[in-house]
Amino acid sequence: MSKVINALNCKCPNCKDGKIFSESGNILLLKIPKMNDRCPICDYKFEREVGFFFGAMFVSYALAAAEMMACMVVFWSLIDFSPLRVFLIIVAMAFLLSTLNFKLSRSIWIYLFYKEKV
Repeated sequence: MSKVINALNCKCPNCKDGKIFSESGNILLLKIPKMNDRCPICDYKFEREVGFFFGAMFVSYALAAAEMMACMVVFWSLIDFSPLRVFLIIVAMAFLLSTLNFKLSRSIWIYLFYKEKV
């Protein structure tokens, strides 16, 4: 369970203290989060090879799809908004959560391929 919490908090999988991202970013200012190349505490290299984070796109897609489906269920089925209103809410949520999805998808991808040294 601690690995899940550390991944959600974007902590280094090696030392569990260092931050994966140096800047959190802001979608309203059109700034994407800035990622550290290495852990500032233990010097663990986050990008294992060139193109390593290509697979994080699929994790980001899954996160966004889950968020959109949850919005659809809540606003269409439970609250009974019109389809156009639900669509606009889903688009707004996808836009506002894009930086969070970017950070979480990369953090989850790093944790998926982290192997502890024995």
